Order: sequence, then structure tokens, then C-alpha cells
Amino acid sequence: MTLFGTTLDGPAIAALVGMLLALVLWTMSLKGELGYARWFKQWEADRKARRDAELARERGEAPPPADGPPRGPWG
Repeated sequence: MTLFGTTLDGPAIAALVGMLLALVLWTMSLKGELGYARWFKQWEADRKARRDAELARERGEAPPPADGPPRGPWG
């Protein structure tokens, strides 16, 4: 078999298949890492919100409204 004028024999084809499988494995691993990072950031934000509410309750303050007007740089 020839590809771009280069003859590919059995070991060359096996090497190409191996590299493609490694690329697929790496891509799936990267997707998993990004999902874990997203989950961890959300978990940290939830934990901080719970902790802030607990501290406010201990001090006798009212917790901030959960559905108040939007705040932050995007409105």
C-alpha cells in the first residue's frame, strides 16, 4: 500500500494504528481531566457557600439572598 508516494508495510501500518490509538486515549484522558476540574471548581464554590452561610448563622447575620439581583461583571 502506498500513501503519499511512501510504501507502507505491516510494521508501518501497525505503528500508525498505534499512534492513532494513543491519540484517542490521550484525548479521552484530557476530557476526563477537564471534567474533573470543572466538578472540583463547582464543589469548592458550593463548599464555600455552605461555610459562609454557617459562619453568618453563627454570627446571627441573615444569609445573603440566593435569588437577589444579579451581581458581578456580567450583570
